[in-house]
Amino acid sequence: MFKRSWPSIPTSLFLIVLIGVLVGATTVLAEGGDGEQEEDSVQVKPGVEVFLDDHLDWIEGKRVGLATNMTGVDRDLNSTIDLLYEHPDVDLTALYGPEHGIRGNQEAGEYVESYTDERTGLPVYSLYGPTWEPTEEMLEDVDVLIYDIQDIGSNVYTYIYTLGFIMEAAAEHDKSVIVLDRPNAIGGEHVEGPVREQESVSFMGDFLLPVRHGMTAGELATMWKDEHDLNIDLKVAEMDGWERDMHFEDTGLPWVMTSPNIPTPDSATLYTGTILVANSTLSDGLGTTRPFELVGAPWIDAEELAEEMEQRDIEGVSFRPAYFDPMYDMYEGEIVGGVQVHIENESAIEVVQLGLELATAMRDQDPDKYELDDDYNELIGSKEAQEMLSDGAEAEDIIATWKGDLNTWIEDVRNQYLLYPPHPSDPISTEDIQGVVTDLEESGDIIDDDAVHDMQLHLRAVSQYENQEDGDTVIQHIGGFQDLLEHQLDNELISEEAYDDLHSQSEQLIEQWE
Repeated sequence: MFKRSWPSIPTSLFLIVLIGVLVGATTVLAEGGDGEQEEDSVQVKPGVEVFLDDHLDWIEGKRVGLATNMTGVDRDLNSTIDLLYEHPDVDLTALYGPEHGIRGNQEAGEYVESYTDERTGLPVYSLYGPTWEPTEEMLEDVDVLIYDIQDIGSNVYTYIYTLGFIMEAAAEHDKSVIVLDRPNAIGGEHVEGPVREQESVSFMGDFLLPVRHGMTAGELATMWKDEHDLNIDLKVAEMDGWERDMHFEDTGLPWVMTSPNIPTPDSATLYTGTILVANSTLSDGLGTTRPFELVGAPWIDAEELAEEMEQRDIEGVSFRPAYFDPMYDMYEGEIVGGVQVHIENESAIEVVQLGLELATAMRDQDPDKYELDDDYNELIGSKEAQEMLSDGAEAEDIIATWKGDLNTWIEDVRNQYLLYPPHPSDPISTEDIQGVVTDLEESGDIIDDDAVHDMQLHLRAVSQYENQEDGDTVIQHIGGFQDLLEHQLDNELISEEAYDDLHSQSEQLIEQWE
């Protein structure tokens, strides 16, 4: 064996060199790649801090009611209740608790009673149970209602509807509303699922949203005030530093479990999708230490399911065969076969697709054992989706039924109320749109050859003005291209999917030149 021979070094000199190396290594680790000290990891300043620093004049001389829970904290985990109660310029007179209560100690769906808070001596009024909306009696000692609760981005998570009901009560009883904004825990870019139908409503009232809405509480409040003609004085203490492509882990804020079964940001991300296996004979992992990450049923072959899910090539996640024994809830005490969903790239996950792919794969293992509850449509928001899932339709066919309505809602409603600008999209050109036309022709979504010819001819004309950087003319002619798409759709020359794709691409091009 070759043995390296080291030259003799005096012990004292060796120690000096070693210390120097260790100090240098420590310096490198503490610095960024360019040698500069790394910036503080905290990036986002939540609405509660912005409000206390900049907007206390909003409540000067007013009696304040606060709707919050355990998630209402600042960056140092100080409770919003304590911050307001102990502030000399705030007259906090009442507290309002959503589902799970202001301390988060109630299980999902459990009735929360009104009581007196031991710490502050303030009355705590329950807004979950018999009384969803604050009554006149609950508001008699309040002039302005402040809302500060961390949401997770799902249309079946009840906190945002508590906000909606507070706004309705404020309009009825002439109170003001202030929203202390917080991040959408699963990001603000993706919007997925059917826009909820009126007949698929339980707790949600008139506040109809798709499964994944991609909005913050402040944006939702701004939208609901306008869309529902609520005559209230509404103010939003906007966050500093939040961007739409951020997931909770990117914010630098401490995570506080938003409810007993959402212990981590990962469970918040997956909940919005994997909750779609619930209200059926499938388990969504409640009763385990990994709710909404583990899914399955006693009859499921875990290895077969994991292999099937990997073959479905769902972006951003991978699957591990898993067997679990729920400590409570569905299948308590039984061995349940299924998978654990592992997040690999949170930004890439289409959570509604994930949920439906899981549901259909498990359904197909034994269709006779798969059943949906009658109220499954209240979960997904669409009676048609419920019927298709029950009848054996594939996930992509179910998703196709709502794409047009969803895109219309995004463009005509949601996007008008975004308080934080969208993350810049990659630039698009007419050449890109021409490539989409070619792809849609090959897939059969453009049915008529003349339709392809007319589209490409129109786009070639637009590209000339694009090359001349004549933005006004590009916008004018792309508007004509959209009229052409309308005509072709009305005459069944192109599919709705082709129309949606090309209309969305052309809208993006217009926005670039505006």
